[in-house]
Amino acid sequence: MNTTSKKPELLIPAGNLETLKVAVDYGADACYIGGEKFGLRAKADNFSLADMEEACDYCHAHGAKLYVTVNIFAHNGDIEGIKDYFKRIKAAGLEEKIDAFIISDFGVFSLAKEIVPGIERHVSTQANNTNYLTFKSWYDMGATRVVAARELSLAELKTIRENIPEDLEIEAFVHGAMCISYSGRCLLSSYFTGRSANLGACTHPCRWKYAIVEEQRPGEYLPIEEDERGTYIMNSKDLCMVEHIPELIDAGIDSFKIEGRMKTALYVAVVTRTYRMAIDDYYNSNELYKSHIELYKEQISACTYRHFTTGFYFGKTDETSQVYDNNTYVTNSTFIGIVESVTPDGALRFYQRNKFTVGETVELMLKDGTDLALTVTSITDEAGTPQESAPHPKQNLIVRFDRVLDDTATGLVLRRRDING
Repeated sequence: MNTTSKKPELLIPAGNLETLKVAVDYGADACYIGGEKFGLRAKADNFSLADMEEACDYCHAHGAKLYVTVNIFAHNGDIEGIKDYFKRIKAAGLEEKIDAFIISDFGVFSLAKEIVPGIERHVSTQANNTNYLTFKSWYDMGATRVVAARELSLAELKTIRENIPEDLEIEAFVHGAMCISYSGRCLLSSYFTGRSANLGACTHPCRWKYAIVEEQRPGEYLPIEEDERGTYIMNSKDLCMVEHIPELIDAGIDSFKIEGRMKTALYVAVVTRTYRMAIDDYYNSNELYKSHIELYKEQISACTYRHFTTGFYFGKTDETSQVYDNNTYVTNSTFIGIVESVTPDGALRFYQRNKFTVGETVELMLKDGTDLALTVTSITDEAGTPQESAPHPKQNLIVRFDRVLDDTATGLVLRRRDING
């Protein structure tokens, strides 16, 4: 049994109520969401105040916490809207329910402290928190947690831990998309499209294909190449630290943060389940954790990703941290749906997301880290009309398989492994 430290929090993103419930059901200790505005994922579904209350209630009923992002860099024209937003949160009774705000702007931090003092304040990674003096300064202003800048190594984080108050928590990203810009403070999107990454509207121009145009030859595009590997020179690989749980814990990180408020429920289920298993295995025994490393890697690859890197944790990044030949994800499985209920005769009722057919084998993702292979024997729509396939997404279906299922399947994710998965 590993008793060297307190078990870190597993913090999972949620773009809507569906993915939040999936995250909690598969083992999240906490979730972070965006409200109606003022967060850095403007294109996510995000949460109304009513949704936010339901999210709080669901998290707390299952022993999890809920954090809300208010992490834009506010301009003068945003101030009155943010004041009103905090006041509406207070009037809705959410000051007693939201566990913390995630804030990057000093002025917004002060407003939250003034208007809704009952909600803890965490400092976003966007605030460029790169040294222990910054951490201590935020603590003196009332922060209970600071999210480390992504540019920090494990050695730097350990030094920070040794030089800050014991009750100030460190949160750090351990998995998900990386940004080529310093702590995500990028101006490319604003420059090219007028949509600011620092106001939640990033268009991800770092993933685009670029060429050079010579001044005297307009319209003649010269490809940018690096050792003939391609032209996506700013396209970062995805962070994955599932093989390095002991090192993260040794560095003194209190909360393991997953990126991905724009991701699907399948992504959330896969990543939550895998990191939950890895953390729990390590605290059970280091030997058990080491014996499962290949299993974690296999499982984490069963969702979309852009190849993996350890980011800055073990030092400066190099040319191997980028994907030069394309800007697409590797996809090894397809999201079929989330089980809404089980019929008396053991069939599954769910809202279908992607095509599948009678005779095809799909997987039910169990919470213990295993998968139950199921062969589809029949598909019927809401009216009871049988169909051989479900080619159109967003159908409510009743599906029978080669075995009878029970209510423990409710809330679980169904997926189909692709040929290369």
